[in-house]
Amino acid sequence: MVLDTGSELSWLRCKKEPNFTSIFNPLASKTYTKIPCSSQTCKTRTSDLTLPVTCDPAKLCHFIISYADASSVEGHLAFETFRFGSLTRPATVFGCMDSGSSSNSEEDAKTTGLMGMNRGSLSFVNQMGFGKFSYCISGLDSTGFLLLGEARYSWLKPLNYTPLVQMSTPLPYFDRVAYSVQLEGIKVNNKVLSLPKSVFVPDHTGAGQTMVDSGTQFTFLLGPVYSALREEFLLQTAGVLRVLNEPHYVFQGAMDLCYLIDSISSTLPNLPVVKLMFRGAEMSVSGQRLLYRVPGEVRGKDSVWCFTFGNSDELGISSFLIGHHQQQNVWMEYDLENSRIGFAELRCDLAGQRLGLDVKN
Repeated sequence: MVLDTGSELSWLRCKKEPNFTSIFNPLASKTYTKIPCSSQTCKTRTSDLTLPVTCDPAKLCHFIISYADASSVEGHLAFETFRFGSLTRPATVFGCMDSGSSSNSEEDAKTTGLMGMNRGSLSFVNQMGFGKFSYCISGLDSTGFLLLGEARYSWLKPLNYTPLVQMSTPLPYFDRVAYSVQLEGIKVNNKVLSLPKSVFVPDHTGAGQTMVDSGTQFTFLLGPVYSALREEFLLQTAGVLRVLNEPHYVFQGAMDLCYLIDSISSTLPNLPVVKLMFRGAEMSVSGQRLLYRVPGEVRGKDSVWCFTFGNSDELGISSFLIGHHQQQNVWMEYDLENSRIGFAELRCDLAGQRLGLDVKN
């Protein structure tokens, strides 16, 4: 399952396709129930979906969801009983997905579905009634883990907390069910970028909020902030990294700062640490979380590596997004009861072993 703190409705693949490794078969379940269009659930509880639901020829509740990476899914809303340990939740709403389009079909074929974990009424965490959840995303060589409910361990160092930003009035560009926090500044090797505080504050339309989104791969910053970070990172890595001088090469449409690194080299050079300064807490981004090796992009003996911060403006997004690459090897706690997010740097593979999990792929 893809764990997505940036979306609401959870869904499972229900249609057998040749390249899918696993699907959910509704016919094998005694508790699966299709939701008809006439149901109040179809009419009222789907108001937060990006596109309104429709009625299919069989009078069933049909939905389409589009994501920021241009992928989309469609299928039917249904009720199912979900069990976690001793907790049982009958009549949980989810999507039974029949088809979809994707920007990365190879990766998508490995997944069974998506777990929507934002603050919306239909999200998995809300429907199951958990007041808190935590996860740890490992590096490339091992898987991460998700913990639902309270997580207290003697070996887990104290977390740094930043409050969730609440917005009481609806604004056109402010996502009220997202995990929105207040970004206040950025440091590169302890040098604070020279930017006015106002560039980090949402405007009167709600544009400019900062969202923590495990479903987005990288971190995206609004134009002026991205430009200032790019310039400072270039300055501090001069003589350490070789810039890819191809003006028209832009990775994923928004990441235009790329480098050439010897393919044989097993380690990255010493890089400056980027610190995201949130209200009350800082998140450090260092080493391999700063650069991403672009698959298949080779220039002679060199591989292409791109800076893992991109420009929101180029994607047509009017917000700051903190993606999962920057969250690698960070314990992330979403404390809904106290309206805050906590984090602490941690080796996720070692934490997984302490929890008794088999974290090797």
